[in-house]
Amino acid sequence: MNKQDVLKLSSMPLQSPTYPTGPYKFFNRQYLIIQYRTDPARIRQMLPEPLQPDGDIVSVQWLDLPDGEGFGAYSAALQAIPCTFNGEKCSFLVQMYVDNCPPLAGGREIWGYPMKFGIAKLETASDTLTGVLTYAKQHVATGTMVYKHNDPSDLGEIEALLKRTQVTLKLIPDIDGSPAIAQLVGITFAEIVLKGAWTGRARLELVDSVNCPIADLPVLEQMGGLHLVTDMTLPYGRVLHDYLL
Repeated sequence: MNKQDVLKLSSMPLQSPTYPTGPYKFFNRQYLIIQYRTDPARIRQMLPEPLQPDGDIVSVQWLDLPDGEGFGAYSAALQAIPCTFNGEKCSFLVQMYVDNCPPLAGGREIWGYPMKFGIAKLETASDTLTGVLTYAKQHVATGTMVYKHNDPSDLGEIEALLKRTQVTLKLIPDIDGSPAIAQLVGITFAEIVLKGAWTGRARLELVDSVNCPIADLPVLEQMGGLHLVTDMTLPYGRVLHDYLL
């Protein structure tokens, strides 16, 4: 295998790359987003500079992804903090948990998504949309929402939320352990098709966990839920800030 062959590989290992070349299309991607008010001081501690907080309402989200090109089927849960970068409204992803190797490896290596292995389940149980995150055999987050009670009053606001830039902190060490990459990365989804949207009452319970510390942003006030079904494309990202320069 020559140099050109090596550089054409999409990922490791060379005999069977973990994920193909993007961009990556998702179909019937389902969200449960539960927003809640938390401690502003904790938010400030978790936001790397130069990001700035944008209020004290954050979210825990469950995603069911039954059809992701190159990644297959998987589920995920994440915690997001609204923020600004140079005045632009963004969402900083604090932590994320997935149950499938290709999106976990690709998410970390390409975009810097803060992914660890965890079991996230999003399902409808009778009249309730239910999300559960299990880490190290412990239920660390449980979210429930009424099932398709209310249509949102402003679809434009929902579409703007889906188009909002996601920001990750991409950290990759060099072979000697020193930082090789230390960047804030911006990711903006494309070709978004909103196939369904509902709002309604929701509840969120977080449990302390040493290696899945979602409860470090405690629930001070429940703010309601959002249920979405979409098709969308995940393109490559862009560097917003390089800490090594």
